[in-house]
Amino acid sequence: MKQDNPLLGMTLMLGFCILAPLADAIAKLLGDSVPIAELVFFRFAVQVILLVPLMLLTGRNLYMSRDVFLLAGLRTLMHIGGIAMMVTAVRYLPLADAVAIAFVMPFLMLILGKALLNEEVGPVRLAACAVGFVGTMMVVQPAFQTFGWPALLPLGVAVNFSLFMVATRRMARDIDAISLQATSGLMAVVLVGPMLLLMPAGIAPELSWVGFPEGTFSLLIGIGFVGTVAHLLMTWSLRFAPGATLAPMQYLELPFATALGFALFGELPNQLASTGILVIMAAGLFIFLRERASHRARLAAPAQVPGAIQAAE
Repeated sequence: MKQDNPLLGMTLMLGFCILAPLADAIAKLLGDSVPIAELVFFRFAVQVILLVPLMLLTGRNLYMSRDVFLLAGLRTLMHIGGIAMMVTAVRYLPLADAVAIAFVMPFLMLILGKALLNEEVGPVRLAACAVGFVGTMMVVQPAFQTFGWPALLPLGVAVNFSLFMVATRRMARDIDAISLQATSGLMAVVLVGPMLLLMPAGIAPELSWVGFPEGTFSLLIGIGFVGTVAHLLMTWSLRFAPGATLAPMQYLELPFATALGFALFGELPNQLASTGILVIMAAGLFIFLRERASHRARLAAPAQVPGAIQAAE
């Protein structure tokens, strides 16, 4: 069993925080020109094309125990649902708003990590998450009043992906990240593919196949590639660090989403939201520096009582 390495885990999570908003931005660029089911299918089909050959070439396999297989199936369903909800949300909401509303997720992860995985949650981590959460509330505008029901979708994404990441953390040490993502991709393709082929467009347009409207093929490939790499980084990060440690890092998604929203769609947060983004960045940077200092202290003093440093975090 591998030892935790919080600094490595947080560095990998930083990569995820950069790439995940990029995938959301690509989904927003696709708009409603491609049905949600077709977009989800390509997201996972590209994952299969990238990872199954890599898995075979490196001697990995798809074998997993019955319990891990069932958890992988549940995780795949959560992944499909989360992507579908976020894709729908960014069709209506500005990118930064959608990501900001979803940012009850790190706080939920902290609670679930303690409740379901018995992870250590000390006052420093709680404080960092609380500060980041306050920053998120400063960013969130009265979105429901402005956009209606789509503003609730990021809340569903937050609950969904909190459970998704707890499941990933539980599996991360029992199965290699590439094998896990390849298996999830295959499961998703098998679940979504037949529906696309059989569903008449007139009955459920968002669940049907429309081909490739002009300019969409490269974006569909792009969302599959970016999403695959992002979730590989996230899975690897949870192999090396508990969700309670990684939760504050996820707040760094928001400034990246804001920058992409401005660059691609001309969306710019107001003064209060900008202040909230700075608070979020400060909370994420603080916990990163704190974890780095604690990790170095553990390496320098291996004879300390186990958990003495972590309990203060």
